[in-house]
Amino acid sequence: MNTGFGYWLLDMSLGGDTMGGMLGMASGIFIVLAATTFGSALLYAISGFGFAVLAAPLFLLFLDPARAIQLVIIVSTALSIVVLRGLLPAIAPWLLLRLALGSLVGLPLGLIAFRYADPILVRAAAGAMIFGFAILMAVSRRRPGQPGHHGKDWTAFAMSPGLDLAAGAVSGFASALVGQPGPPVLIYLLLAGAAPRTVRATLLAFFALSYGVTLASHAATIGIPAPTWLAAGILIPFAFFGGLAGRPIGDRLGAEAFAMLAIALLAVAGAYTLGAAAVAFATA
Repeated sequence: MNTGFGYWLLDMSLGGDTMGGMLGMASGIFIVLAATTFGSALLYAISGFGFAVLAAPLFLLFLDPARAIQLVIIVSTALSIVVLRGLLPAIAPWLLLRLALGSLVGLPLGLIAFRYADPILVRAAAGAMIFGFAILMAVSRRRPGQPGHHGKDWTAFAMSPGLDLAAGAVSGFASALVGQPGPPVLIYLLLAGAAPRTVRATLLAFFALSYGVTLASHAATIGIPAPTWLAAGILIPFAFFGGLAGRPIGDRLGAEAFAMLAIALLAVAGAYTLGAAAVAFATA
């Protein structure tokens, strides 16, 4: 479905006469968007990662890119705050602070690189690295005779303040360059063997901060149209329900199951980024 039709659909759905527009929304499109929001929020609450990876591609099928991305940012910000409430005791505050400070260092570097680098090649390289890391971690956890076989006490290195800052810097760099701040932090915490609950809580807090700043930046500079806010208001309850349903599942998820779910999400993120680069290259 082309973006022009998606733009028309959103305007018709939430245009001048809001109630009339809502009643006129194509039920099939609305069901897809609502189901995507619920499912992505469910997985996000379980793992602390993946809402944008799963929601953005489907949103982009029905909405123009600017509104799709802004919807993802608004819903992700609200969802992070709601899901995080039950995980506040599990947050590692100093780790979160170092990740945030590192991201502030990496963000302007990513913006500079974004200005001069070929975006298609950058996305392809980022997707290949993310996908490669996911495969490497999966193979390493399953290799017979290696420490941590079947995921028990498997770590590649110990966490340190310097590495925390470096992971945050890479995340900020990746956020500006390819719009994916999550994979670098998730990869770092998985390789360091952080506890699943700590990984979820820290990622959700980190995303709440980063998405909140991004949302404020969009509102202050680009502007967010009223129909986008209204569409977000309709979809946020589905995100809340998904988040509330996923949180207890994540609390009961074992370390091995959590790690494999996170690695699978990384593989999806890497494959999606590679695919987007391939499509952009083919249509360039």
